[in-house]
Amino acid sequence: MAVGRRDKTASFRGSRIVVAIVIGVLLGCVIAFLFPYGLFNPAASVQNRRIGKTNFQIGSSSCESSERSKMLKSEIVSLSEKNSELKKQVRDLTERLQLAEQGKDQAQKQFLVLGEQHKAGPFGTVKALRTNPTVVPDDSVNPRLAKILEKVAVRKELIVALANSNVKEMLEVWFSSIKRVGIPNYLVIALDDHIEEFCKSNDVPVYKRDPDAGIDAVGRSGGNHAVSGLKFRILREFLQLGYSVLLSDVDIIYLQNPFNHLYRDSDVESMTDGHNNMTAYGYNDVFDEPAMGWARYAHTMRIWVYNSGFFFIRPTIPSIELLDRVADRLAKQSNSWDQAVFNEELFFPSHPGYDGLHAAKRTMDFYMFMNSKVLFKTVRKDAKLKKLKPVIVHVNYHPDKLRRMNAVVEFFVNGKQDALDPYPDGSE
Repeated sequence: MAVGRRDKTASFRGSRIVVAIVIGVLLGCVIAFLFPYGLFNPAASVQNRRIGKTNFQIGSSSCESSERSKMLKSEIVSLSEKNSELKKQVRDLTERLQLAEQGKDQAQKQFLVLGEQHKAGPFGTVKALRTNPTVVPDDSVNPRLAKILEKVAVRKELIVALANSNVKEMLEVWFSSIKRVGIPNYLVIALDDHIEEFCKSNDVPVYKRDPDAGIDAVGRSGGNHAVSGLKFRILREFLQLGYSVLLSDVDIIYLQNPFNHLYRDSDVESMTDGHNNMTAYGYNDVFDEPAMGWARYAHTMRIWVYNSGFFFIRPTIPSIELLDRVADRLAKQSNSWDQAVFNEELFFPSHPGYDGLHAAKRTMDFYMFMNSKVLFKTVRKDAKLKKLKPVIVHVNYHPDKLRRMNAVVEFFVNGKQDALDPYPDGSE
């Protein structure tokens, strides 16, 4: 019996020890959870005070939280709207940049340069842009020429002709007709020393370029076509200086001041080699191919070429690009005719492998700016048309130029009605 009691007492004591250990472990876990920095660590008490203070502040500002929340929501909405607008602007700018880089949408390029897009107006009221802005003048291109043009030009416009000693006699008839009409703004580009002295001796405004081996070789001894091709390189400086040029060959008689008859709404305004309304201004030419049966007729558009010996060109980017294109092709294609290249660059559209020139162009009135085919084949034979007084007559269709130029002066200036009669319609 005594042994049984001792066993129960030992068992009870062991159980109390186990319970005490378990309670100690549990208390340690609770204390570790509630006081992670230690039971007697001052940081813990500070942290607890902060938590208590925060809870107090939250409790005390519960009335203000609702109003503040509304304000924040309002600001978020406002910022969201502004952000949407900025995203739209960024998207628009990105699209414009992509279009410019692709180089495919020329109208969009023009918009990027000239201003904002506009909505289309009512039917019949929409007009596309026709007149390109002029370039910013750059006197540093040729300071000496800039000073000459400042004295000669009128309203930044002037007639310009290239001449060497081969055309001296025609040049004299040319500038005599200009003086007779009273045109002050004209300039001869002398391609050799003799022409420079000849112009100075006749009180004709003249400019001789600085030495250039490539240009000087052609200028001194070149024929009409060779010299004509030089103008596209030389005129570039005039346009860069901000001047509009009425380019003139010397086989032309002036009967009125041409500057009173220009529209100035296009990059290039040129006389035509056409001789009636159809050939001068364009027409629908039907091509017949019987082998095609039902589809034998094909409609084509035709227009006779512009004359590269008389055209008004404004100082715009498309105009300068035209000069560069023509000059480059003439330099690389030795057998090319400058007038053919001039027209191809003006009229050929963009197509795979080729970017066409986006230049505005206008055809001059073929009765006012008259070629010699119109004069000798039509006008001189018509009683009413003979009473016309054209602005100029260009003896471009006939090789006996000097004789016919003098006959034109006799007919239109001196009133000799039979002055044109001895000459055939075409060349002999």
